[in-house]
Amino acid sequence: MDASRPYPVSLTVEYPEGPRNRASAFLRLFMVVPIGIILALLIGTGWHSEQVRHGLEYATAGFVVAPALLMILFRQKYPRWWFDWNLNLNRFLFRVSAYLGLLRDEYPSTDDEQALHLEVAYPDAKTELNRWLPLVKWFLVIPHIIVLAFLDTAAYFCVFFAWFAILFTGRYPRPLFDFVVGVMRWQARVIWYAVLLSTDSYPPFGFEA
Repeated sequence: MDASRPYPVSLTVEYPEGPRNRASAFLRLFMVVPIGIILALLIGTGWHSEQVRHGLEYATAGFVVAPALLMILFRQKYPRWWFDWNLNLNRFLFRVSAYLGLLRDEYPSTDDEQALHLEVAYPDAKTELNRWLPLVKWFLVIPHIIVLAFLDTAAYFCVFFAWFAILFTGRYPRPLFDFVVGVMRWQARVIWYAVLLSTDSYPPFGFEA
């Protein structure tokens, strides 16, 4: 990826510098249930922990996907309020994902940004989006989906080891933290390219911020 032209989708999570809340980490699977129910109601599908952490599995649930595709295809428009809805719902989902993945201890907010920052550039559909490309983006990202299947598995193990590390040391090992955030960032870029259709820039293979 050209450093002079950063990718139009970025995701960062602030690393918690202080000691972690061991009780919160120990009970995380139970504590996430109430906000998970709210998320399930928004995305309109059954919720469970694996689904929230899988950025590609919520694909069309609750998000303006098919209408956006048709508008780009036939009108070369991406209505701003559809884009804003997708962005804010995506931010909320990733906040819940970060909480479930033990990256942060503050309870996920339904509206405040908190320590997770997802930024997506709003596109000029007429000049920046090829009207025909959304029809084949799902096919073009197959290599990413294959790689992410392995990375997701590795991320689960990282969270599992981090859970023990937090319980015994009060810290989330920084290499594990950076890896999990990197996988989430990779997921976000693939989602906004192939599902939410905000960019035609092919997602980079990597964890770069």
